[in-house]
Amino acid sequence: MQNSSGLICLIVPCYDEAARLDVRQFRMFAAQNPGVHILFVDDGSRDNTLAVLETVRDGNEASVSVLPCLQNGGKAETVRLGILHALDHFAPRMVGFWDADLATPLDAVMPFARILDENPSIEMVFGARVKLLGREVERRAIRHYPGRVFATVVSILLRLSIYDTQCGAKLFRVEAHTRAIFAQPFLSKWVFDVEILARYMSLLKRTPAQLAASIYEYPLEKWTDVAGSKLHPGDFFVAFLDVWRIYRKYL
Repeated sequence: MQNSSGLICLIVPCYDEAARLDVRQFRMFAAQNPGVHILFVDDGSRDNTLAVLETVRDGNEASVSVLPCLQNGGKAETVRLGILHALDHFAPRMVGFWDADLATPLDAVMPFARILDENPSIEMVFGARVKLLGREVERRAIRHYPGRVFATVVSILLRLSIYDTQCGAKLFRVEAHTRAIFAQPFLSKWVFDVEILARYMSLLKRTPAQLAASIYEYPLEKWTDVAGSKLHPGDFFVAFLDVWRIYRKYL
């Protein structure tokens, strides 16, 4: 186990990201933020993603690790395995996940961490893509409006007034129960973010009000809809089915 007292560990799930991974941004962030360890998890990519990730790690071995998975298991399983690996090998005080396309810039990591540091009652900080004046949030309508419908359905089922469950930028305070939340595979490959919330309520016997008090939604300063997403329009219908399955299992 590495000597990583006080470490923040960020899981970056990757699948066929060789063409769009911003090596420069990741290397710069790793060099400038020694208190953050980036763990790239390659989800059985078919291209040379693994080789690209190794170029990010080269020279930044203290701040960057690469965990290769031989088979493609989907984003949910990639994140889950990454978090369990981080808990086992780095003993972080905070752990989270960040989309490899950097739709949410890495600049937001430290503000997320400050919120957790300054508010002991907060356990989770979620990025929220809210288009406010003075903020650069660019999202295509074809994804924005179905996303708003989806978020409304989730809020109703969970009885939780959450604006954005699906932003790929999240940070969690590591608690005694963190491992239990991620111990078992998720039902859904894509909307596992919702399942994480359901597990907090089910496993920890929390009411929606108690869960809401432990979450901070951070309106992002910048978010860009990066081309090359693995999601397709039909996946929204699968997502609604998955939310219903999550509701039936946990709530």
